[in-house]
Amino acid sequence: YLEVCVLAHGSNGIGFIRLHIPWPILSREAELQKIKVAVKKVRRLIVICASSSLILCINSLLARGVYVSAFPLHDVSRTKLLHEEWANYGVMHKYQPVDLIRKYFGEQIGLYFAWLGVYTQLLIPPSVLGFIVFLYGIFTVDTNVPSQETCNDNLNITMCPLCDGVCDYWRLSSVCSLARTSYLFDNGATVLFAIFMSLWAACFLEHWKRRQMCLKHTWDLTSLEDEEEELRPEYEETLQEKKDKLKAKSKKKVSYRSLIVSYPFKVVQMCLLCVQIFVTFSAVFGVAVYRICMLSVWSMNPDPEAKASVRMTVTTTGIILNMLVVLVLEEVYGAIAVWLTELELPKTKEEFEERLIFKSFFLKSMNAFAPIFYVAFFKGRFAGRPGDYVYVFGDYRMEECAPPGCLIELCIQLSMIMLGKQLIQNNVFEVLIPKLKKMYRTIQEQKGKKRAAEDEENEIEERRPKQQFDKDFTLEPFEGVTPEYMEMIIQYGFVSLFVASFPLAPAFALLNNVIEIRLDAAKFVTEIRRPDAVRCKDIGIWYNILCGISKFSVITNAFVISFTSEFVPRMVYQYMYSVNGTMNGYTEHSLSYFNVSNFPPGTAPNTTLISGVSMCRYKDYRDPPWAPDAYTFSKQYWSVLAAKLAFVIFFQNLAMFLSMLVAWMIPDVPRSLREQLKKENMMLMEFLLNQDQEPFAKSHGLLRPATAQPLHQPHQVPADRHTRPPDSPGVSDIGLAQPILSLAHAGGTFTPTSATVSVAQLGVPAAQSPQ
Repeated sequence: YLEVCVLAHGSNGIGFIRLHIPWPILSREAELQKIKVAVKKVRRLIVICASSSLILCINSLLARGVYVSAFPLHDVSRTKLLHEEWANYGVMHKYQPVDLIRKYFGEQIGLYFAWLGVYTQLLIPPSVLGFIVFLYGIFTVDTNVPSQETCNDNLNITMCPLCDGVCDYWRLSSVCSLARTSYLFDNGATVLFAIFMSLWAACFLEHWKRRQMCLKHTWDLTSLEDEEEELRPEYEETLQEKKDKLKAKSKKKVSYRSLIVSYPFKVVQMCLLCVQIFVTFSAVFGVAVYRICMLSVWSMNPDPEAKASVRMTVTTTGIILNMLVVLVLEEVYGAIAVWLTELELPKTKEEFEERLIFKSFFLKSMNAFAPIFYVAFFKGRFAGRPGDYVYVFGDYRMEECAPPGCLIELCIQLSMIMLGKQLIQNNVFEVLIPKLKKMYRTIQEQKGKKRAAEDEENEIEERRPKQQFDKDFTLEPFEGVTPEYMEMIIQYGFVSLFVASFPLAPAFALLNNVIEIRLDAAKFVTEIRRPDAVRCKDIGIWYNILCGISKFSVITNAFVISFTSEFVPRMVYQYMYSVNGTMNGYTEHSLSYFNVSNFPPGTAPNTTLISGVSMCRYKDYRDPPWAPDAYTFSKQYWSVLAAKLAFVIFFQNLAMFLSMLVAWMIPDVPRSLREQLKKENMMLMEFLLNQDQEPFAKSHGLLRPATAQPLHQPHQVPADRHTRPPDSPGVSDIGLAQPILSLAHAGGTFTPTSATVSVAQLGVPAAQSPQ
């Protein structure tokens, strides 16, 4: 009953064939075979093929190079509707038509856009609150005592040089603007916002579970069973080759584990992963060395204004360099993850996707967050002190944080990488590159037509109007939803892991996602080939990754507030060391003294514009040079350290407790859905009881036979519906009514109708095409 129609044979050697089962044939066969609608679970017929070598599916043909591509054709009328209702920026204020998306693309893509819509919608509360926290910092910065003391020229605080020899002493008031900017993100409201974000993450996960349950019920996915997974063609081919070789030698039966699982290969794979980790941290260390070197070079500039801005200039250029390295390594790591997964030869496609997701997420998240982790938890921790600095490459000191702390640099680093990554990915990788690839394929097709021989058949082919399969063949192949999820998951990490340092991160993510939804919609409708509809119950392993990031974010935010920001040291000073319980004198308290006569030879400034300096100050809690234990950690240091550790424990337990409380209070299934499911179960039980009682009643003449209206599921074809095509992507739509395969090989012309699936074949004569 499979119709094979030769659609076209192009002069460039690529042709198309249509394979499909017409709807009238499906309806007729359903009537002839008396297929009834099931009202209860029945055992399905399972046909087992004894030899896997006899299985010849389209995936095997694609893997062997018989066909170059296989894809369903776009339905122009439905894509036009999707473009009007979804894939244009004029409807950004409207909700996504997830039912239309699901009907056209299937449940897998429908769930992705539904999840993206829920995530974007729930970003509104933290965006508003983060903006309020930022405004609070703006309105209270003039009353902040540490910032006022930093900007006070009358205090005349002289700081120690930033580098050896060429760097001069400098005044603390020169970093006044940096101190004021740092307070905008490092204030008391940030701590409350970090606790709120922990609760928000729990609410987001619970809200998505409820939304997912509603979609599963609406789309009839609650009873979806996991089908038997199909073996990957690459796995079958390799397995058969190894079996043939080993059987020829030993004449013994060999197992899958002895063939595929290779422990030396696992060792090699782990070594490659370690190399990639080393490359990532080497890139971070290389950028740090760049900042150290440039700080020394630019400090030689005799211009006082240039010297005053040297720290900000070095920081900004280093962050831009970090962003470029992250973008380049992300593309490299994506290709390496695919290559390593293919070398493993996973047995099924699902297993391949899971392993690829794990490797890609591990490598890309490490690449994206490594520079941020370095600034947040390592920069300035191992720099040493004046007279006893830690050096790299013999002559260069490890970089230090500014007196206001490293939080402002962490904020700039996070914002630059997050915004730059999203802007470049949206504009270059998701828009520009697909358009360039489409243009390249179109140009190659035109060149192939021009090079073809000018015979009568090719002249007819060139005059043929361009059909839908021609247009779809020039589109970008669909590569799955994994890259789309990966981009949003990394963004979720930026929003949640370091939100204590950048409260505006949710607002930037919200603005990006509002554009991202319509950008992805336009890409799916106009820029890529129509993907095969795939039924799935949930978003899979991505939910577990979201849960892991949410829990890990509590730990990172606790350490950022304790060890990166100045919140805990300020509280310790105010309640333990302040004379009047205020922040007056905090700047003097947080700086230690160093006697310039204790500089090792060659490390003191060669020339200085500040004369008469006997003592310089540096950011640390150490005893002064006149104390018995000069330059050792003071009691204040240990007090602050104990307070930091106590705050980490308190913050982590409080956030975890509140998150679990929120998760416990919000049920996974909405009340309306529970009542609906209960009502449907009662109706089904009543129907089954009536079905069982009718034969008994008829035999005793107790009642007349009644015609019962059977219940049906969306993926089943009732007897009264065999005369019209389906309008939902159940089995009847994507598996039976839709399989119109256009096989691109050599010969014929056809104008496809309805939803067609296109398979492109290169260099295979029509007579040899498998049917």
